[in-house]
Amino acid sequence: MKVYVDADACPVTRIAERVAKEHSIPVVLLCDTNHVLYSNYSEIRVIGAGADAVDIALINLCQRGDIVVTQDYGVAALALGKGAKAIHQSGLWYTDENIDGLLMERHMAKVARRRSKNHLKGPAKRTDEDDRRFEESLRKLIETCESDKGKDAVKP
Repeated sequence: MKVYVDADACPVTRIAERVAKEHSIPVVLLCDTNHVLYSNYSEIRVIGAGADAVDIALINLCQRGDIVVTQDYGVAALALGKGAKAIHQSGLWYTDENIDGLLMERHMAKVARRRSKNHLKGPAKRTDEDDRRFEESLRKLIETCESDKGKDAVKP
């Protein structure tokens, strides 16, 4: 198991690293050439700047049983399709049950933005509670993955 972080402007990179390190899980941070990342724990992969270059690289790297941290619903859908788990920076787990609805909401919001001359407000400022919620959710996801791995090992 590895944790892959779509790290371009990701506010939970350090939390994901800290939690993964506690479980001795390798972390790979992916970013484009417009971002500079440093880490004493994670492998950093700088991907050429280009539309969706980081997203494509992340999906090419992740495998069944890995965890992907992303706020991009499309990346999450592709990760789920590969058998990986995916989590949003809010702590929401992307699942086969909720991903279609999330993708539809994204599409509808895009349509609304095109029709409206008024711009929608951006996300609210991140709080310490947001960070705690993400950390707790990531810990539970890792525990679930570790327990699932144990179940796979005993199957005939």
